[in-house]
Amino acid sequence: MTNSDSLDRPVLDIDPFSRESMDNPIALDEAIRAAGPIAWVPKYGFWITGHDAVVREVFEDWRRFSSAFGTGLTNVVTEEPWRKPSSILEADPPIHTPNRKVLAKVLSPSALRKMADDFRAEADRMVDALLQQDTVDLASDLAFAFPFKVLPDAVGLQPSGRHHLMPYSTLNFNAMGPKNERYHAARKIVEEQGTFEYVAAQMAEENLLPGGFGEEIYAAAHRGEISLEDAGMLVRAFISAGIDTTVFGIGIAIKALIENPAQWDKLRADPSLARAAFEEGLRWYAPSPVIGRTTSGPTELAGVQLGGGEKVMMWLGAANRDPARWEDPDTYDISRRTVGHLAFGTGIHGCVGQMVARLEAESVLGALARKVAKIELIGTPERVYINWLRGYHALPARLTPA
Repeated sequence: MTNSDSLDRPVLDIDPFSRESMDNPIALDEAIRAAGPIAWVPKYGFWITGHDAVVREVFEDWRRFSSAFGTGLTNVVTEEPWRKPSSILEADPPIHTPNRKVLAKVLSPSALRKMADDFRAEADRMVDALLQQDTVDLASDLAFAFPFKVLPDAVGLQPSGRHHLMPYSTLNFNAMGPKNERYHAARKIVEEQGTFEYVAAQMAEENLLPGGFGEEIYAAAHRGEISLEDAGMLVRAFISAGIDTTVFGIGIAIKALIENPAQWDKLRADPSLARAAFEEGLRWYAPSPVIGRTTSGPTELAGVQLGGGEKVMMWLGAANRDPARWEDPDTYDISRRTVGHLAFGTGIHGCVGQMVARLEAESVLGALARKVAKIELIGTPERVYINWLRGYHALPARLTPA
């Protein structure tokens, strides 16, 4: 329902974090776009937009729309956050700049080329093992298992204790939304399991294995490029933000290929389209469909007056299907030129680890395309219920070897 409130601002009376909204995500996206370029959501007291052009304006102007107050619902300056704010995800220049520069150097194209062979070999090994089984769960056995193995290895995390990574990341993405039952349940799990203590230990330089991203980040700190405290925070960013989104992004692409046999045939005929299949999946059904900014002062956006210190939630899932930007936006098409989709953000805060995610997905989808003739769903996919994410916890399937 859309109307205007007493302040004469457009209002969208919805709860985007309700079970009903999560069960009907595309309908939610359509309602957000239909509300106009921007609307006020009274239940939570934030602005919302699902229009591509408006989202870009917000992303590309960090001075008007700040990340330093948190990118979720919580204002991390005026309210107590559940953890210390990130020095890259929840920071603006000048704090953001040196940390971003260090991560960009650590995740350089040459660094990624070095790990590409290892990623592909691991993906081949995992798919070969799955082909020996009568039935598989492509969500847990591949989309989850692959990033869960290669990313912690690349960072230099100890092999022991990695079962803490998913609960911590899940709490991170639930905490970005309202403090509802999902948040409290996720927090209870990590508190009972000692996950906070595990993460604190993994951030410490002495606990990182040599040869990984973590060692390189601390080397930058020793050169004086960033502080030692910020180095630990950058390692934490890999733990909290680098797993769930990639896991669900890969699972979404796999499910889209199963449900669109012509696209699967296209990928099998040309496995080099693996990255395109992933990118189109991100556009078609973004695993992290929302990100927020806070107005640094009174401003105007899409012809509407916003006050200072107000949250603006960019609904990327809606913007990535905006018909003003995309032709036939509801169709999954791996031949589409997806440059410009918003799943990774854009501007100075665009996802710094996006090339790692792309390499992971390309390795997995490429291995499937080369080795599997047919993927058949044999059960009902199990949807994810996390405040800030979309995806699947279960994709029961049967694989036919090529």
